[in-house]
Amino acid sequence: MATLVTRAKQSQPIETAKVAERLDGLTSLSFLAALQVILFHLKVEKIVSGGPWWYQNFAEIGYIGVNFFFVLSGFILVYIYAANDVAHGRFWKARFARIYPAYVLSLAVTAPFFFSALRHLSLPFFAWSERHLAIAALLTLCLLQAWIPQGALTWNPVCWSLSVEAFFYCLFPFLLRRIRAFSGRMLLFGIAIFSLISLGVSVTYLLVHPDGVAQLNSSEVTLLWRNVLSFNPLVRLPEFIVGMLTGLLFLRRKNNPAFGSICVLAGSTVIALITALVSTIPKPLISAGFLSPAFAAIIFGVAQQPRWARGLALRPFVVLGEASYSLYLLHSFVMTKAFESTPYLPHDIRVAVCVAAAIAASLVSHEFVEEPARRWLRPRTTGIRESGLLSYLRRATGQRTGGRVLER
Repeated sequence: MATLVTRAKQSQPIETAKVAERLDGLTSLSFLAALQVILFHLKVEKIVSGGPWWYQNFAEIGYIGVNFFFVLSGFILVYIYAANDVAHGRFWKARFARIYPAYVLSLAVTAPFFFSALRHLSLPFFAWSERHLAIAALLTLCLLQAWIPQGALTWNPVCWSLSVEAFFYCLFPFLLRRIRAFSGRMLLFGIAIFSLISLGVSVTYLLVHPDGVAQLNSSEVTLLWRNVLSFNPLVRLPEFIVGMLTGLLFLRRKNNPAFGSICVLAGSTVIALITALVSTIPKPLISAGFLSPAFAAIIFGVAQQPRWARGLALRPFVVLGEASYSLYLLHSFVMTKAFESTPYLPHDIRVAVCVAAAIAASLVSHEFVEEPARRWLRPRTTGIRESGLLSYLRRATGQRTGGRVLER
């Protein structure tokens, strides 16, 4: 059995009992983050254009759901792997099994639209792909498109974040080796430092305004340096590291549900303030890691399992959370097609139908593509029957878990 403590050089041990805890709430949070991205695309694609001011503001910054995913990803991977020496090859194979099958499915589903759009439409975010089609397709298949600012949104635009995640996964074993020796104080300091790095990159963009002063708050998707700020994996790396540091901090501390509630309240208050003041805040500040500490506080707080968070553990939310990855990959395309296919319905019903169609597609993808492919491709492990973590965490690492980490 793998050791459940970190190396002796660590100044503080991991709370080993926590590897047996159920973190159902985090599974449900992943669905809520995907839902926020859905609201953003409903607005961007002009499926929903009205509503009260607070809804319009919240939908306008719905892309921050992706920022949340980056922080959550770092947290969960540390939760699973922090007590063990990570075998690099096994880890990377597990991550491939976790993300690539559904990723390829999303590319297959969107391919007819992508190639048709290149031929018949003039979409700004496909302009680079049109000029460099073979390279764009190859980069996308290899999860490298986010490194090309003009090509980050090629093929299935939402897949840019998977290109970023692939970079995170490449670095994770090396980063984990570094941070496992950190004390609690160093972890807090690291969270602050990497959050400030994200803020500093955004502030630098605002001060230098390399795309031009008039473009600071532009929603254009063809601006070179704005795309670097939004999509480049190196720029987004601090968010993932904040999640990793938060995950290790969680493992080092005993559960305190009351403190967890305070963390969730604090993080949610920041999100609410940003939503209320969105028209006065430069967009580059919001899009590139500005909210990492708030997201980390929410994730850390829910992981403390306060009593009120039991609602997040209800089975329907957990099921939706388990399918949230497929929902993220497929929602934009499915919603658009469902909306276009139902012009005879009242508008509100059309909106409900297109969202329901996206959720249904995600459940089908999860059940018949994600899970079977993951079981087939994942590294073979041994262990007892799963009882500690829900399948979201199992799927997030490609491992079997049974109340404790089983990496050997």
